[in-house]
Amino acid sequence: MTTQTNISKNDDTGTVPNAYRLLWAGFMAILAAGVGFALRGGIFGAWKSEFNFTDMQLGAIGGAGFTGFCFGIIIGGVIVDKLGYGKLVALALLGHVLSAFVTFGASTPDNAYNFLYAGMFIFAYANGTLEAVANPLVATVFPKQRMHYLNILHASWPLGMVVGALASYVLGTVMGLGWKGQLAFYLVPTVAYAVMFMGQSFPKSEAAEKGASLGEMFKDVGILGAVVASYLLAIFLGDVLGKFGIPNPGTVGWAIGGALVILVGLITRFSVGSVLLFVLFLTHALVGAVELGTDGWIESITGNLFTADQGKTLFIWTSAIMFGLRFCAHFIETRLGLTPISLLLISALLASLGLTLASGMQTFSIALVALGIYALGKTFFWPTMLAVVGDRFPRSGAVAMSIMGGIGMLSAGLLGGPGLGYSKDRFAAEALKEKSPALYDQAKSDKTSQFLFLSSVTPIDGKKLEESKKAIKDGSPTDDQKSIVEANQAGDRATLKADSFIPLSMAAIYLLLLMYFKTIGGYRPLKIEEAH
Repeated sequence: MTTQTNISKNDDTGTVPNAYRLLWAGFMAILAAGVGFALRGGIFGAWKSEFNFTDMQLGAIGGAGFTGFCFGIIIGGVIVDKLGYGKLVALALLGHVLSAFVTFGASTPDNAYNFLYAGMFIFAYANGTLEAVANPLVATVFPKQRMHYLNILHASWPLGMVVGALASYVLGTVMGLGWKGQLAFYLVPTVAYAVMFMGQSFPKSEAAEKGASLGEMFKDVGILGAVVASYLLAIFLGDVLGKFGIPNPGTVGWAIGGALVILVGLITRFSVGSVLLFVLFLTHALVGAVELGTDGWIESITGNLFTADQGKTLFIWTSAIMFGLRFCAHFIETRLGLTPISLLLISALLASLGLTLASGMQTFSIALVALGIYALGKTFFWPTMLAVVGDRFPRSGAVAMSIMGGIGMLSAGLLGGPGLGYSKDRFAAEALKEKSPALYDQAKSDKTSQFLFLSSVTPIDGKKLEESKKAIKDGSPTDDQKSIVEANQAGDRATLKADSFIPLSMAAIYLLLLMYFKTIGGYRPLKIEEAH
């Protein structure tokens, strides 16, 4: 096993001979996840029309693409140093292939929801397992420039979304393939990352290299961190167990969540954990909701407000901005003198501004500007948060990074995706009811949307909405069909406005963190000896 060596501040060659091979293999693995994510987002409309889903149901299916990730990254992060990176990569490869076969099993409105939900979950589990490998691996082999190289690693996510969106257009619009043919394309980068990881040797994390036990790695997480992760897991498990007919699924979910907190307490001898890491975990839950939750809906929303092709173009536009900017983190850190916390604060303000402007966009040119500002803001959230954890909590090894990634994905799956779907259902229904109560009664679905503790709402029927959109596209809509589409667009705008308050809340947290670090002499990476 190759061990770490010291490198100078300006040396970016990595601590192992194959550092760049490992970086680009991880890059390709996350790219495969981005491709699959974009392909699924592009076929939401086909699923809605074919299987008559509500937006809440689509949000839940999309949400499984995040919750499964949580299990993959947390379980993988805990066992990666014991089991080995290579075995986890093989497990992820198996999951990616299996998810395709499960998803393709969806054939009727009666079985589609369960097949698509399960397929999405397995796909996400594979993605999470790969990120449990890639994040600590890159942080370990490039310890002097974590923010720079973690941003490069995660530049693959928006690139994957661009590739996926383009593939969806070529395979679907140009070649006329159905959603199954489009979705199969993500297996191409899957094969590529498998080949790139093949035969590689891997280093250990700093904590594992020094012989830290699992209990020591979990001490910074402690009871506080376990509460955040277990709360989201309890909600998720309650929902999943209910689908299998388990009595009192919510109670069982909370019991399992509580047991996990106790287990972490036993492992760490009931360490409270770091308050700073607790705050970072909470903030990353907001990151997942606003970044990935919005990404899951943005093409659908902009396609509704403009045209489907323009919606795809805007999706590619924002993803391309993210891809390019994530190679600039080193320049921002060294030339502009911004610490990771300062960068996160500026990013949150820009993301909030972009979403606010997007809620009122009426023309395609304004949409390019508004969503460009939003993309500029959200670019650095995820990888920079991981870099902060790597810098400040070296003792936690891969564990804290993996748990934080899992929290972000769980939040996207449980709060961001379904929450925005619920908002779309609710605001669109309210807009149509306000304009024409009689039309709403005719157009409403026989299903309801429910989210957390908020009151249930009866949305516009998905099939009638898609028929109205098609009539407008064909140039022969009735007045009622125009009203239905206008109400849907009003719901999309109101959803973007509500979404803008999430990064605004994040900005307040980052400001407080900036003030905290000033009181302790400024932000700087810690060595493992300083973290005790």
